Amino acid sequence: MIEQKSPGLSAFWATMLLFAILVTQRPLKALFRGGREMGPAAVAGFRDLIGGLIAGARNMIGIALATATAGVIVGTVTLTGIGQVMADLVEFVSGGNLILMLVFVAILSLILGMGLPTTANYIVVSSLMAGVVVQLGAQSGLIVPLIAVHLFVFYFGIMADVTPPVGLASFAAAAVSGGDAIRTGFTAFFYSLRTVALPFFFIFNTDLLLIDVTWTQGILVFIVATVAILIFTAGTMGWFITRNRLYESAALILIAFALFRPDFFVNRLQPPFADLPSAQLEQVLGEAAPDDEIRLRVRGPDFNTFAPRETSLVVTVGDAAGGAARLAATGLIPEERDGRVVLDEPMFGTPYAEALRAFDFYGDEPVEITALRVPQEQPPKELIYLPTLLLLGLVAWAQLGRARREEVSA
Repeated sequence: MIEQKSPGLSAFWATMLLFAILVTQRPLKALFRGGREMGPAAVAGFRDLIGGLIAGARNMIGIALATATAGVIVGTVTLTGIGQVMADLVEFVSGGNLILMLVFVAILSLILGMGLPTTANYIVVSSLMAGVVVQLGAQSGLIVPLIAVHLFVFYFGIMADVTPPVGLASFAAAAVSGGDAIRTGFTAFFYSLRTVALPFFFIFNTDLLLIDVTWTQGILVFIVATVAILIFTAGTMGWFITRNRLYESAALILIAFALFRPDFFVNRLQPPFADLPSAQLEQVLGEAAPDDEIRLRVRGPDFNTFAPRETSLVVTVGDAAGGAARLAATGLIPEERDGRVVLDEPMFGTPYAEALRAFDFYGDEPVEITALRVPQEQPPKELIYLPTLLLLGLVAWAQLGRARREEVSA
């Protein structure tokens, strides 16, 4: 990265350096120790090199098989359209509800990950389910970085390692402990159920993944997330300073939620976006600063079913002068008809051609931009930490008093 060379070239020279180290390390040791057996040491060095090449080839067998399988899976998903089928299935079952959609994606990722090693697990769940979250999330207005989506589905895919009856990690742990594999799997799955909420936190609050944060923000996120995890654990395990009462456990879980997702409460006080009429698109683009993000709500008939569908687009404002030039740079072709902003099909290869390919641009019903969503100023979400920590202090104060009384009575 520093020298701006390709990863392949870097790996090549790293491998050549390792070859040199393997061949010369034994002769150099013999030289520095004052030995005279330089010839046998050099021969041993070449034997180490040959042994390393053989071991590397053997270790590559699993990686090669995983890569080949990945090619088959990705090709199957691309050519058969099974990804779209999975998206339609999840959309139908969830009824368009965003939270239900994420829950069903999590369940399907858990099922798809059963019995698979880690590499194959990621390949399968990311190929089949990541696109579902992106597509259906955009329809519901949820637009998150792809890395967050991949980590979301991979988290639940990895949970399959402890999920009976085919949890590979549970069988390995049972073999070490000498216990029953199925019972071990159920126990591990029960404990892991406590953490299923965590992926839902970072899919809505990507600061937890340190995406687009400064060093100061990253340190603050690290401290707050650590405290939130400890409080979440105390709430779910039923013990903080002393044994929790039911309302104290509920309060601790609420505190953890507020620390993980302070934006949930801030958004209720001040929405993050202001909705503007779609006819102001060119004006808004002209007034926005470069690199600002404007969201477009697009509605139109589905290309296959002709049923109405909606999605959201994120338009990054360019540095061209004027709204017309910035609009042309996006590749979108809007036209105002009877008070509606109608879109023509984007040209192939333009930024939003792939995102809008599910729409039918040639039917009786047009594809139109229904709303513009422009970011607006919000209070700092860190303000939520103040009442949250106050509530935490009240719970701690109540438990300290009860703990002292229990010690006296004992």
